[in-house]
Amino acid sequence: MSDITNQEEDWLLDDDAPSEPAAAVNDGRHPWKILIVDDEKDVHTATRIALRNIRYKERPLELLSAYSGKEAYEVMRQHPDIALIMLDVVMESEDAGLKLVHQIRQELKNGLVRIVLRTGQPGQAPEQEVILNYDINDYKTKTELTVQKLFTTIISSLRAYENLLSLEKNRQGLSKILESASDLYQLYSLREFASGVLRQISALLDIGTDGILCVRNDNSSGRPELEILAASGNYEPLGQSGDLSAFPELEQIILRSFAEKRSIYQHPYDVLHISSRNGREFIIHFTPQWPLEEVERDLLDVFCQRISAAYDNLYLYSQLRSAQEATVVALADLAEFRDTDTGNHVLRVQRLTDAIAGQMRANGAYPELMSKEFMDMVGMASILHDVGKVGTPDHILFKPGRLDPDERVIMEQHATIGAQILARSASMVEGMSYLSLGSEIAGGHHEHFDGNGYPRKQKAHEIPLSARIVAVVDVFDALLNKRPYKEPWTLHDTMEYISGRSGSQFDPEVVRALETLVKERRLQDLPDA
Repeated sequence: MSDITNQEEDWLLDDDAPSEPAAAVNDGRHPWKILIVDDEKDVHTATRIALRNIRYKERPLELLSAYSGKEAYEVMRQHPDIALIMLDVVMESEDAGLKLVHQIRQELKNGLVRIVLRTGQPGQAPEQEVILNYDINDYKTKTELTVQKLFTTIISSLRAYENLLSLEKNRQGLSKILESASDLYQLYSLREFASGVLRQISALLDIGTDGILCVRNDNSSGRPELEILAASGNYEPLGQSGDLSAFPELEQIILRSFAEKRSIYQHPYDVLHISSRNGREFIIHFTPQWPLEEVERDLLDVFCQRISAAYDNLYLYSQLRSAQEATVVALADLAEFRDTDTGNHVLRVQRLTDAIAGQMRANGAYPELMSKEFMDMVGMASILHDVGKVGTPDHILFKPGRLDPDERVIMEQHATIGAQILARSASMVEGMSYLSLGSEIAGGHHEHFDGNGYPRKQKAHEIPLSARIVAVVDVFDALLNKRPYKEPWTLHDTMEYISGRSGSQFDPEVVRALETLVKERRLQDLPDA
């Protein structure tokens, strides 16, 4: 019995400890968290003494303590990144440690933490039974754990935890990369794209929100060499000023990254270099709390490739959209080329259409129709409303007085002609486009809400929303400005005319939005405003 007692008292004697243990270095590296769970205070003290100089991969140990299974459960809830638990079996009950194992694996769903059971009473929990029935990683009696064996157990457990964590980070990281790439493909503005990238970097690494994304411009562009497209967290003021002079070290790292065309990890100045196929280069600076591990750097390399592909997609989308807009403007110019007295009518129509659509959305009108795509396109599409006039004879189009009934029939054909021309072109483009909306507007902006308009006598919501908006816009602008057959009206008379036809000629929601804009003086080109 005395031999056993002596062994139990000497379970942490240093039988083969290194003669010169490595000194602990507080270099800011993320420590390995180890939880000691035992109801004996001396065990905690002895374990801390034995582990005081241990480091693994240049990272120190952070030792946490719990004196019961219940207390350990709360610590695990607060610290899900604990790497290793040194767990006693017998504490407040004979199987408290085993119950805790079950809670960690089943309730907390933590399959990463390594669990080493150590007991002074092995008969209470036979090793084979415990190993088979509980998800633990090692089983030691306290008499086995000398300092050297404890060292071996700690290092092997941390190595196993690191490997599992690396696999899990890769799995989660790749999943987030796929999700974030999908989100980025939906962002069409370059600054929206840049802000989205910063958010995704933060989510990918589970770090703070401090970050910037900047682009390098050519000297010939007239823009600053380093232009900040997005900034978040403590860097947010830089999004307005764009001046990095207050951060000279960061500025130098960014310039170096551009010059060397590579990412630089020089904590705390970590920067990612991203290049695209069209020659644009970007730098992302972010602020992780700890120096990044190799697995995190590898994930960021993959993420950079996805960002580059997403930017190339954004660039192509921008080019295609610019080409569409150029086509729309050319068609509108063609119609306006013959009808010179309308002046800048189509540009005013575009501005007013955007303004009314925005106010209707603010009013909560037709939320199911007010998609972002609709809001982005309806203003530009509105300038095509009279494109069908290319088919109207000059003697009717330029007649200074009122049209007779036969001439009016011919004039009214411009709505059908415009709708047909644009519909044929729109059929070549999948989904909503400037041309499809333009076809709706050209064919429907002379329809009346009560069904007494032309060309198809549509009424109420049979008329496309885009056409209902431009119906008001077209009349509002035509009345306010000089035309071959009339002098300009006052704003008061114009609004009286339009408001008086709300619900008959015009959609009441569109009229309400226009009345708000006029009342609050938020429109350009108003003679009386």
